[in-house]
Amino acid sequence: MKAPAGYPTGRAGGPLGESVPRPDGPAKTEGTFVYSSDLQAPDMLWGATTRSPHPHARILRIDTARARALPGVHAVLTHRDVPGRNLQGSMVVDKPVLAVDVVRYEGEAVALVAADHRETARRAAELVHVEYEVLRPLTDPAAALDEDAIRVHPEGNLVRRVPLLRGAAQHGRLPRAEVVVRGEYEIGMQDQAFLSPESGLAVPTPDGGVDLHVASQWIHEDHAQMAACLGLPGERVRVLLAGVGGAFGGREDLTMHVHASMLALRTGRPVKMCYSRNESFFGHVHRHPARMTYEHGATREGKLVYVKASILLDGGAYASTSTAITSTVAMCAVGPYEVEHVDVDVHSVYTHNPPCGAMRGFGAVQACYGYESQMDLLAKELGLDPVELRLRNAVAEGSTVANGQVLDQPAPVAELLQRLRAVPLPGPARAPLPHVARGVGYAVGLKNVGFVEGFDDYSTARVRLELHGGVPQARVTTAAAEVGQGLVTVQSQIVTAELGVSEVLVELGDTTFGDAGPTSSGRQSYVTGGAVKAAAEAVRALVLARTDRLLGTPGASAGLERATVVDAAGRPLAKLADVLAEGAVEETREFHHRPTRPLDPVTGQGDAIFQYAFAAHRAVVDVDLELGTVEVVALDTAQDVGLALNPLALRGQLHGGSCQGLGLALMEEIQVSGGRILNASFTDYLIPTMTDMPRMRLEILEHSDPHAPYGLRGAGEMPTVTSPSAVAAAVRTATGRTLPRIPIGPEDILGLS
Repeated sequence: MKAPAGYPTGRAGGPLGESVPRPDGPAKTEGTFVYSSDLQAPDMLWGATTRSPHPHARILRIDTARARALPGVHAVLTHRDVPGRNLQGSMVVDKPVLAVDVVRYEGEAVALVAADHRETARRAAELVHVEYEVLRPLTDPAAALDEDAIRVHPEGNLVRRVPLLRGAAQHGRLPRAEVVVRGEYEIGMQDQAFLSPESGLAVPTPDGGVDLHVASQWIHEDHAQMAACLGLPGERVRVLLAGVGGAFGGREDLTMHVHASMLALRTGRPVKMCYSRNESFFGHVHRHPARMTYEHGATREGKLVYVKASILLDGGAYASTSTAITSTVAMCAVGPYEVEHVDVDVHSVYTHNPPCGAMRGFGAVQACYGYESQMDLLAKELGLDPVELRLRNAVAEGSTVANGQVLDQPAPVAELLQRLRAVPLPGPARAPLPHVARGVGYAVGLKNVGFVEGFDDYSTARVRLELHGGVPQARVTTAAAEVGQGLVTVQSQIVTAELGVSEVLVELGDTTFGDAGPTSSGRQSYVTGGAVKAAAEAVRALVLARTDRLLGTPGASAGLERATVVDAAGRPLAKLADVLAEGAVEETREFHHRPTRPLDPVTGQGDAIFQYAFAAHRAVVDVDLELGTVEVVALDTAQDVGLALNPLALRGQLHGGSCQGLGLALMEEIQVSGGRILNASFTDYLIPTMTDMPRMRLEILEHSDPHAPYGLRGAGEMPTVTSPSAVAAAVRTATGRTLPRIPIGPEDILGLS
């Protein structure tokens, strides 16, 4: 192979709380970093996929003769060649590896080809002749639950329903309120838009198994699904993390994993698959479009009395992670506000639109746009400052949130808003124009960290302390996916803090090492960080015990500092190198967060979340009222992170997540008509560039969570939760329009939509 399996590692020890450089930074900036799309192997073949051109059709016949006859083709496979279970899915096993008798969305995989050249493989895939009976697609999610609706799946079109009832709503009523505001809101379909397309290299092994080198967010979940689909015992399937060029939720589902492995097993040769940019839009899930109806009741003083909401998520053709997103939307639907009476009803449904699943923010983005739009509407109705209204209703530590859970951790919502409001506003434009209006908008939100509803969201880590060239070195191994967020550096900093060594080598394991769970929901620093901390603590205890034995001073050794064993007063007792001369010390530990439990199926109440995250944004925009264009002048944010483990990496997360939120607010949408994607390219699907990003000022709070390792709080998702709502609020302020849908285009500002 061109590069070793797994994520490139490096030595990067440093204290917690300092901006330690990333070991992969130089390679990425120099262009020498090896991504999954760069992998090669001797005698390698290329794989390609035949995909349906129809959103809904019956497959009448598949003819592979012309494809097989093309010189250079080594295999052509259909559903008949799937060696194991022809269904995949991490939460609901409902998506065929290769379509059998029906296709349910445009781009669904129907056949596979392996050839000795990439273009030959693509040409052969085009030569696979599939005879279809085109059927009428179901594309309106609002119609999906009608009795006479087309059934996307035989079992029906409902993926999941989550009601959430609190207070009087549990008895079928809501109290009267002095002021009531209602609104209907909509969010379009957003793409993760990662720069490196889906790719990987499958290598057959001598025992009849396969090694898959792939860009992923959870190699153990990939492994479990692959083994079932390939009909192989788990020990004959190995998944290794290759260099990941962005993820944001789009790599939580299987894409080319089983396909490349099937081709490798059939041909007996390594097979590489790498999607084109156009194919990538069809090959992974997207953010759920949402339709939301909200009603807020309040006193004339601005105290919320009740919130009522009905939210519909379009899950597309297959479930993906829709079941979990449905509950996240429900639990976040009221926002970070104290409300005694809550009536929320959330549905996710199947349609023949593109499948939707995980994307940064995981349902909290949609909910935030609904409740924050309502808070601005209520503030206007009451004649209150929007920030003041939020402050009057903000949760705090000890508050009870909508799903009945008491916040037993810091919840500095009011402080976030106050700190953000105190940030100086940008000055006026140098040459103000009469048709350009300025607007300021705020948004604050909450979201769970990690998996919820009773899921045992654990991680595994091994720490080995040994001499390397006479110098103490710590070696860390986990199976956690580094997707660009900086987890490698955080692990090295934790080991440095616990073991007092400056040389730390972080190695990512494959699926022969213990599970670390997914890189999603802001959980890896908490859970894998917790596992690394526990393993390092166990190593330290063994080193101290060994030192006491060697020195004959029981109980004297108290800690490790600068590669030295010290006593309780910090006095040196022995050099760590001398202690390790007797041999390496190694420990493996699992870390399990405190337990959660499922939501009550009737009321949606329950302690389903082990940690909450909180953030706020303030956007300042200049809107050209003649052209309908928007310039975001400033996008400031305040976020509580518990502990800033690596401030520079944290700033990158806050900037990047805010950029994605800005994109959703103003430009990013997959245009779908009749179930067909109209803009499957970066020419037509627009994402913010560096010229679109405004000045950002960051207010980082560090209120320690007593339940978390080092008191940290997951930080990666919140910037995308609140930034779209803040930008939309600012545009509303500038234009005076209600603007109930994002992304907001010129036609909306000009009143042409």
